[in-house]
Amino acid sequence: MGWPFIGETISFFKPHRSDSIGTFLQQRVSRYGKVFKSNICGGKAVVSCDQELNMFILQNEGKLFTSDYPKAMHDILGKYSLLLATGEIHRKLKNVIISFINLTKSKPDFLHCAENLSISILKSWKNCREVEFHKEVKMFTLSVMVNQLLSIKPEDPARLYVLQDFLSYMKGFISLPIPLPGTGYTNAIKARKRLSARVMGMIKEREREEEDMNNAIREEDFLDSIISNEDLNYEEKVSIVLDILLGGFETSATTLSLVVYFLAKSPNLLHKLKEEHAAIRAKKGDGELLNWEDYQKMEFTQCVISEALRCGNIVKTVHRKATHDIKFKEYVIPKGWKVFPIFTAVHLDPSLHENPFEFNPMRWTDKAKMNKKTTAFGGGVRVCPGGELGKLQIAFFLHHLVLSYRFV
Repeated sequence: MGWPFIGETISFFKPHRSDSIGTFLQQRVSRYGKVFKSNICGGKAVVSCDQELNMFILQNEGKLFTSDYPKAMHDILGKYSLLLATGEIHRKLKNVIISFINLTKSKPDFLHCAENLSISILKSWKNCREVEFHKEVKMFTLSVMVNQLLSIKPEDPARLYVLQDFLSYMKGFISLPIPLPGTGYTNAIKARKRLSARVMGMIKEREREEEDMNNAIREEDFLDSIISNEDLNYEEKVSIVLDILLGGFETSATTLSLVVYFLAKSPNLLHKLKEEHAAIRAKKGDGELLNWEDYQKMEFTQCVISEALRCGNIVKTVHRKATHDIKFKEYVIPKGWKVFPIFTAVHLDPSLHENPFEFNPMRWTDKAKMNKKTTAFGGGVRVCPGGELGKLQIAFFLHHLVLSYRFV
């Protein structure tokens, strides 16, 4: 199963197009079937490209399986990251994040912020010969999140520093854990320390304002609610803020880029999308902003976003470990073995999806059926709580994009 110690780790994580499962999985599935043994990240592993086994793994987190990311991820993310925390700590942190999302997603302030920033960034493109789309929408999604979480305005220079540190921070996730100056791993740890220090500084400043009764002129944001939560220590408060920023900024920007990529190759679908948004805009007054009810009417838009997630595969897999000897159908997973459920393989499985490599949003008209065959936001207790929030930002941006620009 590969080289000593590293096994097949390099081959397993070798970059490939996100709309394919890659050469490594193609060869192994062809030779051994949808479930096979390997040696990945320094240990014996089971790799699953089987839909039913994947769902079994995700649904039994905390019972038969536990999160098992490499030490380097722990070094970079910190022990209170929602991705790494387990048991009662995970439940506590997740409940705080879910509370934020549920309060935010239909709040007029958030909706108006997302739309006004969409309008602003699209206007800034008017006289540009070309734009780096992914770079631009990263700034858009980050601006929305830091505004809602920390009350950092688009014109505040702190926004750019946060973006630069987040870019360094994320590069560390795919770097080798080499603790030498200048490596991606080292830079990521330093970037997280700077981000943590920035958030901690804001928390301390808010606490001083509270003591001085000097916060009457500022509207309360999520950071204020975090500060008032006495069940959280300082490290947990900082980690929650960074987790929400990371989840709401990077994945939303990448999804939006994927949507535009696929629409540019599908003029008929783009036309249908324009029709939906033109119909919504026709019922609005001049300059009137969108609301939660308008988002709920964007049915085809939501199908487009879901299909981009299925075809684009932002998250390939998650890291789990068996805590018991497990038997599922004909498969046996020994206690202590690593387990990798491959989301990409299920999303592109021809036995589950007709013409799986075709970008076809209409397959999502039966949303309940498709949700059983896709795991774009994970599953079980670790399902991503911010999926709807990300889709809303994307939908509002698309509304103004398709009504303001032509795709050529």
